[in-house]
Formats: sequence, C-alpha cells, structure tokens
Amino acid sequence: MKPIRRSTKQCLAGVTCLLAFACAGAAVAADAPVSARRPADTMAERVVACVACHGEQGRATTDGYYPRIAGKPAGYLFNQLVNFREGRRQNATMRYLVANLPDAYLQEIADHFAAQNPPYAAPQPPVASAAVLERGRVLVSGGDASKGLPACATCHGSALTGTAPAVPGLIGLPRDYLNAQFGAWSNRVRRAAAPDCMAQITSRLSAEDLGAVTAYLAAQTVPPHAVPAMAAASDPKAPLECGSMRRGAP
Repeated sequence: MKPIRRSTKQCLAGVTCLLAFACAGAAVAADAPVSARRPADTMAERVVACVACHGEQGRATTDGYYPRIAGKPAGYLFNQLVNFREGRRQNATMRYLVANLPDAYLQEIADHFAAQNPPYAAPQPPVASAAVLERGRVLVSGGDASKGLPACATCHGSALTGTAPAVPGLIGLPRDYLNAQFGAWSNRVRRAAAPDCMAQITSRLSAEDLGAVTAYLAAQTVPPHAVPAMAAASDPKAPLECGSMRRGAP
C-alpha cells in the first residue's frame, strides 16, 4: 500500500492533534478509574507520533522531506533519538517528543523500526544531467583522494544500504532530506560524537560535488529485501575515525 505523503505543516498539525486529543480524553475521563483511562503500553501506541510523519512502519516516501526509518540499523536510530534529545540535532517536534524519554525507552523504539522492512518506494526521476550523476557516482563509489574524500560506500556499505550497528543507508531517501543534512553539518546544526567524520567530509565537499552526490543517491533504486550489511571484526580501519560508529555513541 502506498504511504500517504505529508507536508511539514500536516505533520506538525498531526502531532498537535494527537496531543490535543490526549488532553481532551484525559479531561473527559477525569472521574474514571485510573486503569480505565490509561492507554495500553504497546509499541503501536508508542510510535503513533512517529508514523504521523515517517509513514506506516516508518517507510516514508522518496518525494518528500521525511526520511525512511524502517530497516535502519538500531544503533543508528538510537543514536539519532539521543541526539535530538540532547540537542545535537535540531528539530522542534522531535526534541519535544523525546525530551523526557529514557535511553531504554528510546532503544525499544529504535529496535522496533530497525526490525521493519516494508518495500521501498521507487526513486523520483533524476533532474540532474548525466555528467552530474556520473560525478556523483564517482564520489560515492570511489571518493576523491585529491580532496581527502573517502568513498561513501566505504562506511555505508557497498550496496549503500548501511552497516550495522550504527551506519545508516543512503539510498531510498528524498534528495531534499539528503541536501538538508549536508547543510546542517555544514552549519554545525547537526553534530555527532567526536570525531565527527561527516562534518569533516562535508567541509571538503564543494557545492557542486555535494549536489552531485545527493542527485546520484536519490536516483538509486533500492534492491528488494535490502538490509544493512554486517560489519566484520576483520574490516579494515575506516578512512576517517568516526565517533558515531561506536555502538551506543551519539
């Protein structure tokens, strides 16, 4: 079933309505027994606000802004929830939703979405030229040694579907979202555990190369049944040290 596309205003309105509904329900049931008005503590109830923007099962779409969270490595999802809670990532709605949630609760949510694997939506038709897409492919698969840029595939997996436990996939995401994240790193609005390798990489990308990378990534079709690769103990050291690649690191 194709997920419903939602704008930022719709998502914010949806969260507001959820909160308003909860408050109204509490007022109506003020005289009822506590056991009767307490919602069931199920995972479905916990993630109602999540799927309002990220789509059923966290599948999202490829023609909006909100990223797919289904099937992302649990360590990555947990790290990002903590980052929003601690202010290393900036989004008012996300910060509000996780501000008072403990690590154990966030880990359960991360584990839930990591276990989802609904089909990916088809990518949007590329709007970049063939030359731009080729430059993106070169950077993604081989990097650029002259600029100190490692290949994206080195850390994010040869299939670009991520590497467990903490490196996310790069394909199946809207280009608007990819551009926004590079912009956030460039402006230090998004941060990660030191050493912040993505901030280093972003600082070495020209505007043209950044656009080429996101155009190429957003144009890729995700293989059926794609899952994050497992990092082997014998894997060579990453070209840049990344604090967020450690399990449990932000």
